[in-house]
Amino acid sequence: MAQDLTVTILFYVFAALSVISAFLVITSRHPVRAVVALVFTFIFAACTWLLLEVEYLALLLIVVYIGAVMVLFMFVIMMLDINVEFNRAGFVKHWPVAFVVTILVIALLVSVVGPSHFGLGVVAAPKPLPADYSSIKALGTALFSGYLYPFILSAVILLAAMIAGITLTFRGRRPGVRAQVPAEQIRVQPKDRLKVVKMKSEAKKS
Repeated sequence: MAQDLTVTILFYVFAALSVISAFLVITSRHPVRAVVALVFTFIFAACTWLLLEVEYLALLLIVVYIGAVMVLFMFVIMMLDINVEFNRAGFVKHWPVAFVVTILVIALLVSVVGPSHFGLGVVAAPKPLPADYSSIKALGTALFSGYLYPFILSAVILLAAMIAGITLTFRGRRPGVRAQVPAEQIRVQPKDRLKVVKMKSEAKKS
C-alpha cells in the first residue's frame, strides 16, 4: 500500500513538472531557454513513463529526443541568431487568434482524454506484471515476429528518403574547392608520396 502511494505521488509530481516545463517552453522570451525547458519536459515525461513501466519509450525519449534532436535544435537556434523582438511583435499582433485556438485545443483534449473516455469506469486498471517482465523484450519479440516485414519496409523507406535527401542537396564539386577522392587515396603507393634524396656529407665551415 505504501509503495502504491509513493508511485502515485511521484507520478503526479513528474506530471506537474512536465506541465510547468511545457508552459515555460511556450512562454520563454529567449529561444535557447525554450529549448532547455523542452529538454526538461522530455526528462519529466520519461520519468512518468518509467513509473508506468514503459521503459523502452522512456529510454527512447532520452536517447533520441534529448541526446540528438534537442542538441541539434540548440545548435541550429544558436547559429541562426533569431531576431526575438521581430517574432514577438508578430505574436502580439496575432495573440487573440492564438488565445482562441488554445482554448479550443484544451477543450478538445479534455473532452477526448477526459474521465468519460479513459477513466477507470470505462477502461479497466492494468493487471500487475511479474518482477521479471521486460517491456523492451516484449516489444522486440512482437516487432521481429509479427511485424518483421513492416519493420523492414519502414527501414527501406527511411533509407530511400535519406539517399533522396543527399541526392537533392548535392550540387557537385565546385571549382576551386579541394575534396578527398577515396579511390585515389586507396591506389596510392609509398613511392608516390616519399622521395629519398641522397646527398654527400659536407664539412661545416668555421
